Amino acid sequence: MANAVRIQPDLEFVKELQAVGGESLKKCYQCATCSVVCPLSPSSNPYPRKEMIWAQWGLKDKLVDDIDIWLCHNCGQCSEMCPRGAKPADLLAALRNMAYKRLVPPTAIGTWMSSAKYLPILFAIPAIIYLIIWAIRAGQLGTWFPLVDGQVIYGALFPGDYTIDPIFGLVAIGVAVSFYLGIRKLIAAFDAQPKTLVIGYKKPGFIQALIDTVKDEVATHRKWKECGEDKPSDQQKFKGHLMLFYGFVALFIVTSIVAVAHWGGKLIPFLAPIGHTPMPLWSPVKILANVGAVLLVVGLVFLTKRRMSLDQNEQVSSYYDWYLLGVIWGVGLTGIGAQLLRLANIPALAYFVYYLHLITVFMLIAYLPWSKLGHLVYRTVALAYARHTGRLPLGK
Repeated sequence: MANAVRIQPDLEFVKELQAVGGESLKKCYQCATCSVVCPLSPSSNPYPRKEMIWAQWGLKDKLVDDIDIWLCHNCGQCSEMCPRGAKPADLLAALRNMAYKRLVPPTAIGTWMSSAKYLPILFAIPAIIYLIIWAIRAGQLGTWFPLVDGQVIYGALFPGDYTIDPIFGLVAIGVAVSFYLGIRKLIAAFDAQPKTLVIGYKKPGFIQALIDTVKDEVATHRKWKECGEDKPSDQQKFKGHLMLFYGFVALFIVTSIVAVAHWGGKLIPFLAPIGHTPMPLWSPVKILANVGAVLLVVGLVFLTKRRMSLDQNEQVSSYYDWYLLGVIWGVGLTGIGAQLLRLANIPALAYFVYYLHLITVFMLIAYLPWSKLGHLVYRTVALAYARHTGRLPLGK
């Protein structure tokens, strides 16, 4: 008589998974259409069929440590072709959302990021911090809307040396530590799982696999273009992600130049003018900043239009999707608005919009490890690990 295998489903896990986007998983009857039509799934031990049955059985441990949930790029083709409407793409997206929520401490932030009812808390934290700074500076200057030589100068109200830079510096350190802990946890989980290898594949070292992944996939978004059919929504996704990515790259370079020039200028005086703000519109750094802002907004238009046009019978937009789009819209519009209002020299509106800009930038960066944008780090690491172990050979 064959040995019996006892399965102990985690029913609470199934309920939670259904609540965060996997509500249709019970419709799956294991026809394997999803794995067949997926353009990215490896031929050996493909996804997402196995993830669907694991989810139905409540096998939490197998799912939360499954590298394949990160290899999926959520094109939705599996959901479109599913004859039962089980929406495998939504299931894998829901699993990633659960991973963002629990991967690193404090898990309270992950809980807050998972539901709209906690949005006031996420907003209130930076709003109170910067309102206190505003009130203290207003008391020192004798006005809430100071003018310097008749002009709006944001540094007068929010000095970089002891308001902007220290706060965001600490936030950046916290985010870096959180990502480090999350990456360690991911790799430890992947290491503990059985490996599916490609025969004859010469495995690169992890660092080389990471470099190849960034060069071959992140910088070009090749997988986004391969993922899905050549429909308008697929093109919107590819263009939107690519523009958003390079918009962030441009703004990161600008921020780095300003910070290095400002602090380095205290030791090397000729650096100081490079990062001095406000910059003239013809400054190369300012031009790069405006190019980055335009890329951000155009990318957001593509992605928002796609989200609004999605057939909800095929793919669902979760709260994680709309939260991220909303925050990035807030960063882009308040950043552009703050610049235009400063140039128009309308102090009351300018300072208020800049205050909102600081809040949205804080919300984007400080909560990054628990937001959907965290996949930029986690998925990159997973793809590199998959190449390193042979789960996903180079060029696949």
